[in-house]
Amino acid sequence: MVTIADVARHAGVAPSTVSYVLTGKRSISADTKTRVRDSIRELGYQPHASDRALSTGRTNVIGLVLPLRAGTHLPAVMRFVTAAVTTARRYDMDLLLMTADDGAAGLRRAANSAQVDGFLVMDVEMDDDRVPLLRQLSKPSVLIGHPAAARGLTCVDLDFEAAGAKCVDHLADLGHRSIGFLGAPSAVYRRSTGFAHRTMNGFSAAAMRRGVAATALAVEGDHDSVLRATKALIRAHPSMTALVVHNEAALGWITSCLRAAGRQVPGDVAVVAICPDELAEQTSPLLTSVRLPAEELGRHAVDLLVAKLEGKQPPPLMLLPPRLSRRASTPDHAVHRGATG
Repeated sequence: MVTIADVARHAGVAPSTVSYVLTGKRSISADTKTRVRDSIRELGYQPHASDRALSTGRTNVIGLVLPLRAGTHLPAVMRFVTAAVTTARRYDMDLLLMTADDGAAGLRRAANSAQVDGFLVMDVEMDDDRVPLLRQLSKPSVLIGHPAAARGLTCVDLDFEAAGAKCVDHLADLGHRSIGFLGAPSAVYRRSTGFAHRTMNGFSAAAMRRGVAATALAVEGDHDSVLRATKALIRAHPSMTALVVHNEAALGWITSCLRAAGRQVPGDVAVVAICPDELAEQTSPLLTSVRLPAEELGRHAVDLLVAKLEGKQPPPLMLLPPRLSRRASTPDHAVHRGATG
């Protein structure tokens, strides 16, 4: 691949002169400009990332910081990645996927390497150790998610607290008085990941507000774990008639595990999921769901980062309101069970 250095050698000038001809940052004689442009045409030079960094200070590369930690469900996060990649290409930008769990140190290394123009940061914790550094870096960043203290940051997220509450309100409006909650894997809660923490808080607060009996459990995404958690919820609340699920990996097992525990969906237990629409529509029966707008969040994150790269000041926090789509898993009337079921 032809580089700025190759063009410089061919034209008999310094690489910085080629850069100045390309960017117009300095006055260059007409003869030198002609020589450089002739060399560019003859060699078929096309700028690539390292040359763009040399000539403009920009690489047109975004660093997507996605640490692969315990409890990460890859099919779920890849929806965000795909949306970010597609949107970045509209801006003629590429994504560098950074999956090492290196915290602030990894971010600092990437910022100092001049490989990227800015960062998209995922898997944001409530008290995230990357936040102080993100506030200090000269390179802009956008978080998909938001920490407890979002001052000085740019964040985009679903309003997960409102999402948890919306599930409870929908079920309470249908007459359910005892609702279970199956959440993310325990490792996700141990590190206080924002989306999981806020959803459970929203669920619990809404249950208290509506006078609903509620029990929430973390659950891994495999069949045996879902079955154990389902049976544990029923033992704790034999009168449970509804279940909220915020765990995409567990969704495929919910109906069969409830059946194994002696409960049918929706006859005995109504189910609401927080997930992408396509997942809710792959189960039998189809699940009522609060949509997880991964594509919108990935697109907004790139748009916000590009705006910052262009010197604009986007809003510090963009929260997308939750949207509930009702399907067969929440029929019109709750089944009321006695104390012993």
